Amino acid sequence: MIDFVIGHYGYWFVIALLTIGLWGMLAKKNLVKKLIGMNIFQASVIMFYIASTTKWNATVPIIDPAVGSADATHYINPLPHTLMLTAIVVSVATTGVAFALLIMIYRRFKTLDEPTLLERMK
Repeated sequence: MIDFVIGHYGYWFVIALLTIGLWGMLAKKNLVKKLIGMNIFQASVIMFYIASTTKWNATVPIIDPAVGSADATHYINPLPHTLMLTAIVVSVATTGVAFALLIMIYRRFKTLDEPTLLERMK
């Protein structure tokens, strides 16, 4: 059992980050803290995909005569890594737009506390 936990420490780290991010989004009342929780959650999902597509003793998919093998099992699939790079760009864009909206909300209502905002918007 302990060998399983130690052997998959990266996944346990991802689970911990996922839990922290989810807790930050659900339990916090401040919208900035909710946004930080969302970013932690997104980062953990990206880490999970990258960790789950990694192969040990594999190389980039460039056929090189020096390597001496054209077998597909010796190469890493670049598609998941490319998709996660796109997800990082989308995450940064989402964060930027969310911060811009938070600035507008703060300028109008002078608070970022969710219950106070809901009360003032009635």
